[in-house]
Amino acid sequence: MILTITLNPSVDISYKLPGAFALDTVNRVADVSKTAGGKGLNVTRVLHQLGEDVAATGFLGGSLGDFIRQEISTLNIRDYFVSIEGATRNCIAVIHEGKQTEILESGPTISRREADLFLKELSTNMKQAKFITISGSLPKGIAADYYNKILEMAAQQNTPVLLDTKGELLHHALKNESKPYLIKPNQEELADLIGENLPNKTHVIEALESNLFTDVPWIVVTLGVDGALVKHEQQLYKVTIPKVETINPVGSGDSVIAGFAAGLSRGLGDEALIKYGLAMGVLNAMEEKTGHVDPLKVDWCVEQILVEKLA
Repeated sequence: MILTITLNPSVDISYKLPGAFALDTVNRVADVSKTAGGKGLNVTRVLHQLGEDVAATGFLGGSLGDFIRQEISTLNIRDYFVSIEGATRNCIAVIHEGKQTEILESGPTISRREADLFLKELSTNMKQAKFITISGSLPKGIAADYYNKILEMAAQQNTPVLLDTKGELLHHALKNESKPYLIKPNQEELADLIGENLPNKTHVIEALESNLFTDVPWIVVTLGVDGALVKHEQQLYKVTIPKVETINPVGSGDSVIAGFAAGLSRGLGDEALIKYGLAMGVLNAMEEKTGHVDPLKVDWCVEQILVEKLA
């Protein structure tokens, strides 16, 4: 089983306007979608689509929390979420004239009791997990070292963790004694992490030699349409992805995490794993829905990805 962690989930609402977004007046919209959102739940959906045994956990509260529970229950995904007194947030995207305007709520404040309860339940739930994914930001009320506590718990049970976060949270995790098994910064996030400008792939490769990444087995640096640079132990790989018609790239990074988690669970070798993981990002970009891939296109996409070893 793969366990996904989303500590600050949301109900993602998408409004597609037929024309311009009019300010200071009424905008009427018929094209509306509402889905269980948050980076970790995108990972969860893709893992489910790939046929993996997956469970999801985090914090949920209020009617929006109930909505998310119903959605994952419909997909027969195991629900390990912890109930909280606060209300799960909305995240709204208004799509207009080829643009996307977002309104993102910060979400509920988690109490000390709720934070402790989550860790207690997690210590039991993670015993069933072969791999754990942690995605996104922390809700209010949670200390910046909270992910470190999860990493330490996972290390005690020898359960590898795939961590997809950025900034201070990622820096804290990399300084922790118990390291994530895989991280997935994009080029901009990597530059922010090491405090340097990284204008091209050569600079990215040099950045991967930083002592900050010592003892992190897998580092996947996504480069958008330029593919990725991947480091496993001391081996570097350059990844070229196929050119496809991009319909919705949102959630592609989450889909990559799902691909790597599924590939690791299946015991794929390095190059096969890299192809499989990056293929999910490509396939997500080809779909209109966020955090969705077409399983029938997986083999085709994997075959289109080129992985080269770098000296």
